[in-house]
Amino acid sequence: MARINNETSMTLRASASRRSFLKSSAALAGASLLSGCETTAPPNLATHSQFPTLHPEHNERTRGWLRFLWQKATTADDWSHGGEEPHPWWDQYSSPPLLSYPRFDLSNSSYALLLMADQTPAWREVYTRILDELASRHTTFWAAIDWNTFIGPSPDRRNYPDPLLRQWPERVRGNYDAPGWTANGVEPWGLDPDPIGATGNLFFRGWLNLLLSIYKYVSGDDKWEQPWLVAGYENEHFEWTQPRIVDYLRQQYTDQPEGPHCENTKIWPFCNSAAGLGLYLSDRIGGEASHGVFENWVEFCRDNYMGINDRNQIEWMTLYYDPLEEFKVNAPGTAGAGAGVAMHLLPQSPELATQIYEAAAESLGWRDPRREIAANSAGLIMARALGDNTVIERLTAAAERQFEPRWFGDRMDRFGWWFNLDEPWPRGQQSAQMMINEIGEGDWITAFQANHLDKYDAPTVEGVDFPNLGVSQAWNDKDSGVLFVSTYAADSSRRGETTSYRISNLPDASSAVVLQDGETLAVEAIDSGSIRIASDIDHHRLQIYTGWFGQQTARRPEAAPAAVAGSGLVRKSAGENAKTAEAVMLSGAGKCPCCVGIA
Repeated sequence: MARINNETSMTLRASASRRSFLKSSAALAGASLLSGCETTAPPNLATHSQFPTLHPEHNERTRGWLRFLWQKATTADDWSHGGEEPHPWWDQYSSPPLLSYPRFDLSNSSYALLLMADQTPAWREVYTRILDELASRHTTFWAAIDWNTFIGPSPDRRNYPDPLLRQWPERVRGNYDAPGWTANGVEPWGLDPDPIGATGNLFFRGWLNLLLSIYKYVSGDDKWEQPWLVAGYENEHFEWTQPRIVDYLRQQYTDQPEGPHCENTKIWPFCNSAAGLGLYLSDRIGGEASHGVFENWVEFCRDNYMGINDRNQIEWMTLYYDPLEEFKVNAPGTAGAGAGVAMHLLPQSPELATQIYEAAAESLGWRDPRREIAANSAGLIMARALGDNTVIERLTAAAERQFEPRWFGDRMDRFGWWFNLDEPWPRGQQSAQMMINEIGEGDWITAFQANHLDKYDAPTVEGVDFPNLGVSQAWNDKDSGVLFVSTYAADSSRRGETTSYRISNLPDASSAVVLQDGETLAVEAIDSGSIRIASDIDHHRLQIYTGWFGQQTARRPEAAPAAVAGSGLVRKSAGENAKTAEAVMLSGAGKCPCCVGIA
């Protein structure tokens, strides 16, 4: 038998799939026609508000959160040097004094969008717009308000309350800055007006790089790889690109395996874990190997920022380490630093993150039915990613009781978590973390694997009139060559109005066949690769025969070696310093609000 070349094989496959699709279309249309022959509808006819589907689809809470994020991100406010301050719905209130800045709302808000985009990889334009608004705000003066205004030693050094002073060795009390005071200008670095290029301030550039990596993966756009400006001290502006941030972080982790300073003099495992996650996702997208040096930090963290006994139990974790003053503040068990660190480590270093998670589950009683447990968003995120069903059930029930999930807005079409705070809007950082747990079939580990790199060339839904019309499903089935799309009335007051949108990246627009709710729909060919679909604002299910069966994606980089050439001697010195540093153990639970997760 003659061999069939690849092109002929693809043609035969496409023809067969198209015939199968048209046969199923005829069956659906016939069923629709027969149903139309009924003279009267059965009085007790049962209907589905949603037809069953084999592909991911956004649930109502996800749609409600997306509607609010769109409003929040696209409503103009002024974060510039001359601006009064960001709109009050941007969370600058949570977890003071460390995270009570609106930029942490920006980064937290990006997380659920990453998962949403993996649920509807063939529809990404709304997520892209929101992420771009988040990233643009993160380059402003107000985004770095702490670095730009907390200059030199804190004027309150001698006025700190006793509970705070007792966290430090007596030798530094009265001459030491509290966590949250970024101390731009202190020795040995001096004043650095650039919030990204500073030696310290990792908790600015680390989360910014994570946000930009999420934007890149969701959109496929290189906007932030081109030069842009960030506002610094006295509104001086500095040019950066995301690749330059990645290179700078890689160099810092090569030179400082103990980790860069999150604020001047303090190295926090929490913000280092987030910075590593940005490097990890950047590598997954671009095929680089920048994350390899961060693996050195993970090893350093286990050796120096955790106390693990002979039974492999975690006795303490470090909140922060000051290598200049040679002391670190520890908390017993995982209560102080565990959940936040583990959550950000889980996609990139699952073994260590799972160890921390297991210790937290044990100490906090998540699996013990005899114990009353507190809701914990980071714990729930990890439980869902690890498939820990007992913990999922218990923490979900606790969140429903304790975190106040609510619908709001004029038409009650927006959703968020309110945390019993009696505020006009959902509390941004905390609500954004909880929403990670609402994204249908998504999970935190899978989201960072960048599994849909072929989506940029695949058939894509574009030009949707959001927030009037929403898209809850957009999935290319590579086996059948069919794009599955579901729409809904995102603004119920516009229901029934005419609308249209496009399907782009088609192999052959003239061969496209569209079914809407089981009936063939006439479409307009815009060009050889695009069609326009005319519809109305309402719930519809579409099957679009595209003839696209996927393609080979670029091979992802192998994990980088744990050690970096030339760094061994530095690592040994840094490790010895950390091990011999004076340790202060917090009493009681020792909870640090920035690291413990939402509890």
